[in-house]
Amino acid sequence: MRNACSIASLTRSAKAIVKTLLIAIATVTFFFTSDLILPQSAAAYPFWAQQTYPETPREPTGRIVCANCHLAAKPAEVEVPQAVLPDTVFKAVVKIPYDTNVQQVGADGSLVGLNVGAVLMLPDGFKIAPEDRISEELKEEVGDTYFQNYSEDKENVVIVGPLPGEQYQEIVFPVLSPNPATDKNIHFGKYAVHLGANRGRGQVYPTGEKSNNSVYSASAAGTISKIAKDEDADGNVKYTVNIKTESGEVVADTIPLGPELIVSEGQAVNAGDALTNNPNVGGFGQQDAEIVLQDASRVGWMVAFVALVMLAQVMLVLKKKQVEKVQAAEMNF
Repeated sequence: MRNACSIASLTRSAKAIVKTLLIAIATVTFFFTSDLILPQSAAAYPFWAQQTYPETPREPTGRIVCANCHLAAKPAEVEVPQAVLPDTVFKAVVKIPYDTNVQQVGADGSLVGLNVGAVLMLPDGFKIAPEDRISEELKEEVGDTYFQNYSEDKENVVIVGPLPGEQYQEIVFPVLSPNPATDKNIHFGKYAVHLGANRGRGQVYPTGEKSNNSVYSASAAGTISKIAKDEDADGNVKYTVNIKTESGEVVADTIPLGPELIVSEGQAVNAGDALTNNPNVGGFGQQDAEIVLQDASRVGWMVAFVALVMLAQVMLVLKKKQVEKVQAAEMNF
């Protein structure tokens, strides 16, 4: 009886050990796979705005919320046609220029290339064209770019990225215009288009914490008594700058690996003085544009009106010539 109980106990223990090992393997596999799919090296992540501001990426002031994390200002351009007809496919071209020779610090402190990302706010009813509506020529221009709706009920707000900046300084969006004949909520007229585009990593995370792609400043005035380099269990390296104040208190400022220290031990600093350089070489930009959803019949009537005016002008000239001939004939008589 005792032997049977012992065997049962050993069996349960073996099962528990196997279960624990399976959970551990699954956990490690998950984190390893997530690192491969979503690498943490220098990137521009528009979906952070999507998660932080689920309703809309544009504040009432007109600012795109990406500016909350990407503090440096950089240019961005969007090119759209002046006017489009209903139910037609056209392209919106987003340009994110930057110097491809520069590199920035990654999450691990190493120098890497910049990625780019963008959020394009189209008018209501406009959306990314389905694949069967896109011409072969336009497909070549679009390439392998993946477009994602900002939310399920906002097909007109599209985000892309992160994408390799060297290959995607120009992003082509294939856009399908709505048809007021089939959607009574859509009307002909002029509409606004809003673009927000970033290149490189931000200086602030959505949680409010600084990234290692930012300037770190002294939190107190005093003299730098010690600069120590530490490495935690995960291999993350950081610096600890100890500042001794006039009262004798020691204040420790932690600086992650990436920014370069520009201070040394024994140096006097004031509160707010920079302890590191500014490693950021990227930034965020936004631009507004306008597009007209044009009625084809209005274009036809406009062409007819112009033709009528031209005909009237020609008739007036001919009439004038006729009058001149009559006047000349009367004078000769």
